Amino acid sequence: MKEDIFDVLIYLFENYLDGDSDNYPDTAVIASELLDAGFQQPDVNKAFDWLESLAEIESITPAVSSSFRIFSGQEVSVFDMECRNFLMYLEHSGILTPMNREIAIDRAMALKDENITLDKLKWIVLMVLLSQPGDSAAFSRMEDIVYDLIPTSLH
Repeated sequence: MKEDIFDVLIYLFENYLDGDSDNYPDTAVIASELLDAGFQQPDVNKAFDWLESLAEIESITPAVSSSFRIFSGQEVSVFDMECRNFLMYLEHSGILTPMNREIAIDRAMALKDENITLDKLKWIVLMVLLSQPGDSAAFSRMEDIVYDLIPTSLH
């Protein structure tokens, strides 16, 4: 079975990050558990680095409401049209702010994956929203989308 950094991130989210507990084991214990679960050391290290980078993001200057997002050539090569439309859908529906959209794009690009699928993008957005304080309603709405509890229509 081929596991990668993204699988480690989902495992961490489902087992540690989504909980209400503020009392998590230290990273050495979690890393040991991940290795016991069959993940490879390089993927575990990359996942921790990815989460640490997410936590360190201080601020991205939000765009004004009348602006629109143009994806760079590198971003277009990573995000297909469905993913780009989905990001815009999330922003227009109030789930993502322009700042959170940029953080989600940054974190997806940091995975260095040649092609981010819509399912991966949904998880990335969910993790970004979890890391950003304040809007639990947006997080809950995104969680429903990730777990297919509500349909999303991209019009």
